[in-house]
Amino acid sequence: MPETDLVIPRAYVEFLDPDDEAQMFKCDLTWLTSQYMCIFGQGCAGIYAERPDDGCCTHGAHFADKDDEKRVRSFVRQLDPEHWQFHDAGTSAKNAWIETDDEGDRKTAVHEGACIFLNRPGFPGGEGCALHGLALRQDRHPLETKPDVCWQLPIRRTFRDVELPDGTAYTEVTIGEYDRRGWGAGGHDFDWYCTGNPEAHVSPEPLYVTSAPELTELMGRAAYDELVDHCEAHLASRSRLAIHPADPR
Repeated sequence: MPETDLVIPRAYVEFLDPDDEAQMFKCDLTWLTSQYMCIFGQGCAGIYAERPDDGCCTHGAHFADKDDEKRVRSFVRQLDPEHWQFHDAGTSAKNAWIETDDEGDRKTAVHEGACIFLNRPGFPGGEGCALHGLALRQDRHPLETKPDVCWQLPIRRTFRDVELPDGTAYTEVTIGEYDRRGWGAGGHDFDWYCTGNPEAHVSPEPLYVTSAPELTELMGRAAYDELVDHCEAHLASRSRLAIHPADPR
């Protein structure tokens, strides 16, 4: 199916962070009320045609900060060879599962063409992210075990300092779609990408419902609860901007 354009009409809502009066949320209602869902293992074509089973895991995951890396490390220690295909490679030396990119930023290592934590098809311990599988076995949400960038997809949170003409200022926190542009210039080279593709807009429930744990973690409970009210009102309005162009018509 053809992917929708990156630039589309969108409806946003702005509201003060209930937990921090110095922050204002700007939320993309068109995206958050869409019918997007991750279809890894259910039709995902992968970002590169020659590696269709990788999903978006081909390049590995950059850590957001030291705390992100520390948290992931604590769960890597709990993985075993039965459930992590590349356990031997990842533990062959201290930090063997970590590498640095050309800019010196730390990330999960790429092993045999994709993230070292990606169990390949046919692995008896289960296909897909070993850290994701660990969370499910321990009755956790995967946002506890995976790098921040992994569990945040397909949601993108950005920050911007805003100064008003009267001299007051606030931090604008945007919650929106992690489209191709979020990956940097290389995102435009992907052979396939999910967020604007109708093949991935098949959820029976809107994204703000299915991604409630992730949005709550990104925004805080009070802000998420207010977001729900805005999303419900937006859907009830049936505005043309309430429908993402990749959603079924």
